[in-house]
Amino acid sequence: MPDYSAENHYLAQGPGPVCGVDEAGRGPLAGPVVAAAVIFLHQSRIPTGLDDSKKLSAERREQLYAQIVHEGIIGVGEASVDEIDLLNIRKATHLAMARAVGSLSITPAFALVDGNDAPALTCPCQTLVGGDGRSISIAAASIIAKVTRDRTMLRLHQDHPLYGWNRNMGYSTPSHLSALKGLGPTMHHRRSFAPVQLAYQMLGSPPSSDSTD
Repeated sequence: MPDYSAENHYLAQGPGPVCGVDEAGRGPLAGPVVAAAVIFLHQSRIPTGLDDSKKLSAERREQLYAQIVHEGIIGVGEASVDEIDLLNIRKATHLAMARAVGSLSITPAFALVDGNDAPALTCPCQTLVGGDGRSISIAAASIIAKVTRDRTMLRLHQDHPLYGWNRNMGYSTPSHLSALKGLGPTMHHRRSFAPVQLAYQMLGSPPSSDSTD
């Protein structure tokens, strides 16, 4: 289970808050990539039960989301589908992380980032492989990012119900791939991702932005 030891290590080296940073949505075929940054100023007020968002049910993530927002300092950033296609998913993820840290109401002195690929931030940072299972702040960021992105996909699902985004959240499930093949891509699909490129090729030309259902 994640704890506060990584945060304490850096807090012991100098003043200033430490934030945890994580993302959601690197792999899907549709929708933005979303990142979050979370600072807990008081260990005694950290919600209990924080963990890697992938290990939690949707209901539990929603519960913890509300608690994190209440007890922590939250920053959220995203990169759009157009930015993903223009930059590539790695650079777009880094952009979303930088936006998340930049949107915090106080400036962190240090950032702990999930993974092994450090983004360029306005403060020094350290990557932690499996950080969402090791650092409380990263675990909280993983929950904020996941819930935020899922809510976006649920809204998009209302306009594009046949792609099943309320269940697959834009990931390449068999049902999503089948809909993509049969209906073609929407304006919310990542054109630079191979299955979407293949769907365009099968259509012979890019669909209009309202070619949904």
